[in-house]
Parts: sequence; structure tokens; C-alpha cells
Amino acid sequence: MTYTTIRYGVADAVATITLARPDKLNAINAAMHADLRLALDAAESDGVVRCLVITGEGRAFSSGQDLTEERLPGPDGKIDFGGRLDRDYNPLVRRLYAFPKVTIAALNGPAVGAAANIALACDILVGARSAYMQEAFARIALVPDSGGTWLLPRIVGSKLALALMLTADQVPADDLHRMGALYKVYDDPQFVGETMALARRLAAGPTYTLRLIKEALRASPHNDFTAQLDLERDLQRQAGASHDFSEGVAAFREKRPPRFEGR
Repeated sequence: MTYTTIRYGVADAVATITLARPDKLNAINAAMHADLRLALDAAESDGVVRCLVITGEGRAFSSGQDLTEERLPGPDGKIDFGGRLDRDYNPLVRRLYAFPKVTIAALNGPAVGAAANIALACDILVGARSAYMQEAFARIALVPDSGGTWLLPRIVGSKLALALMLTADQVPADDLHRMGALYKVYDDPQFVGETMALARRLAAGPTYTLRLIKEALRASPHNDFTAQLDLERDLQRQAGASHDFSEGVAAFREKRPPRFEGR
């Protein structure tokens, strides 16, 4: 597969998508959305891939939407500021949020605007110490989109999320970690190595069960306590019937590392 705006590779059961427009701070355009769709298809359908990492090339994760790209017209011929969301961003964040394999957003540098919210749609966020996130929409008099007004309040709380969106402040990686948005912050020289070590550890884990864990957590905000208990029971039955559960118990008894197969 040939990509023009990203790089895609697989090693040690980890697929890595690298946003690759470094001269534009990896600004997102229609061509990048098309490449991302193809790369996500490849990662999802490849049985070898058990974890997905999304990161950026150069000094930014992504500066968000490429504001130099021509805007889409609506049926009336006027600019439709929701058209690109319907066509590109909303399908992307929905897909990432529900992706069947574990996803890691690796913030090698700034993640701004829509790019910040694309990162928030991933399962785990890690960052280089020099990275930051910025809900920059208010700076150009736009409303945060790409799921940000849903995702961020659920991570950091509604009051803090509102303040970050109203002020459009840059939030450094260490502050994001304290807020609970970043799982880990790594010093810049160790960032790539530590991120890939985490990805390889997850890829070697019981990935079928990890998918069930994701399913339980995604359902939790919409369930009452009784419904969530019922879901946990049903998912536990599936996990208990898996090959990986049997392997995990056998490895524990035999005092050896488990060899999970994701089934």
C-alpha cells in the first residue's frame, strides 16, 4: 500500500501509523484522512497486528486541521463548516473510539485542535515531556469538535474541560498527566523506546480479553450499576472460555511467563 501523508509499518505485532507532513506540523487534510482510513483497515484486518500506535513525524504530533485547505461547500453553495466533520473527522474518531485492538496515541510533540481530540479517542495516551495539547478552537472563533466536548470532560471533569476550551491554553505533558489525560510522560530521548516497549507489552498480552475490557469501559457511562454488573458477568463468561485464560492459569501454576495468542 502506498501512502502520501503517513507512514505505516508493522513490527513485533505492533502497527505504527506516523503522521508524515512534518513541514506542515502534520496538519490534517483530506489526503491524510484517506490514508488513515486505509491504514486503519490494514491494521484491523491484519491478524498479526495486536496493538496500534499513532504518532507524528518531526516536532509535532499534529497541528490539527490544515487551515489552508479549501473549505467544503454545502448544498446552497456556501461554506459548510460541518461538512468536513461529517465526511472525515467524525467517522475517524468513532472508528478509533471503537477500534477492536488496543490503540496508543503517542504525542511526540504538540497535539492541537482536532488532533488533540483524535488522540483522546485512543485508548491510552503517552507523551514526550516537551509535548502539549491545546483545544485551540476558540482562538479562531470555532467550537471544539471531533468529539472533544464529549471526550475531554469525561477524562478531566467538566469544569476543567470547559476552562481549557474557553481559554484555548496550551497544556504541557506533565500537567496532562496530573489531570489524568496522559498515562505516562517520558523524557524526550527515551520517548520512542518507552512507547514501543509499552506497545509490545500490550501486543503480547491477552488481546481478546483486552478487547472485552474496552467493551466494558465503553459501555459503563451509559449503564446503571445493575446493567454494568450484568455486562461484567457476560463478558467474564467470554473471557473465562478463552484460550488465553487457560494459558494464563497454566503459566501461573507452572511459574512461567504466559504465551497469549489473543483468542
